[in-house]
Amino acid sequence: MSQFHAFAATSAKAPLQPYDFNPGELRPDQVEIAVRYCGICHSDLSMLDNEWGISQYPFVPGHEAVGTIVALGSEARGLRVGQTVGLGWFAGSCLKCPQCLGGDQNLCATGEQTIVGRYGAFADRVRCQWTWAVPLPEHLDPAKAGPLFCGGITVFNPIVQFDIQPTQRVGVIGIGGLGHLALQFLNKWGCEVTAFTSSDSKAAEAKSLGAHNTVNSRNSDELKKIANSLDFIISTASAALDWDSMINALAPKGRLHFVGVTPAPVPVQVFSLIMGQRSVSGSPLGSPSTTAKMLDFCARHNIAPVTEMFPFAKVNDALEHLRAGKARYRVVLDMGVK
Repeated sequence: MSQFHAFAATSAKAPLQPYDFNPGELRPDQVEIAVRYCGICHSDLSMLDNEWGISQYPFVPGHEAVGTIVALGSEARGLRVGQTVGLGWFAGSCLKCPQCLGGDQNLCATGEQTIVGRYGAFADRVRCQWTWAVPLPEHLDPAKAGPLFCGGITVFNPIVQFDIQPTQRVGVIGIGGLGHLALQFLNKWGCEVTAFTSSDSKAAEAKSLGAHNTVNSRNSDELKKIANSLDFIISTASAALDWDSMINALAPKGRLHFVGVTPAPVPVQVFSLIMGQRSVSGSPLGSPSTTAKMLDFCARHNIAPVTEMFPFAKVNDALEHLRAGKARYRVVLDMGVK
């Protein structure tokens, strides 16, 4: 069995170093992907630093991979060697629980996660269950597509799950790696889009990405002006905000939905929920079928992440660029494979 060549950390917060490993035999339900590009996500940093207490070392990050299938297990279906595919946070699911059988493989209680308890895609090869290797439409740029398999599907999934209508008014909190994609999706979906940002300097950029309106999320007067007006608000932020004002910005039957993890519990005034029949919810990434729908939608409407490219050999520089908050808006590693 040939060696996989990767970059790994030997302990929490340690720099990544070249690391070779033997992946063992390809399972019948797996595919092997030659990685061409891999996005870098804040979850890679969280796992690198063991913020969640589940990291194992040596740790190979990488869960926004785009590459070419080079090997197929005997049970793989609908894929072929040489096909360009992407891989996100999930690398496998049981395929027999009620969630998997109902098309919600992303909610499988025993789902395999690409960088949890296994080696990720900061490597020349990565493996996953064939169901999670999602083909890339012909008209999508593989150099930019990696972040769609994590950041993209994270914000696209609730649009599908909650049947967002093009007649609805939708807010997006946080115009960063997730939010800049949410603005593009919702604009092309046909919604009236309001961007919440804590920086007035981002207002013009938010509008260029698809927002029709902008609101300073830390300005109480601006928040009061939009009370009872939005049907759906998606929060991508990882900051503590005035959540009462956000809930009050919802129209009757409106929903505040979280895909970003806040640093502290979110206080909710139940009375404001009851009187407006409002809801608060959250979701993870989407299923393979929802991911495929998102990719088709991106190809149809020319949607792509705003990316910065780093060569694979500069992976530590790329990680520090992200850690310093300098990414605009997603960082991608180029493995140098054409």
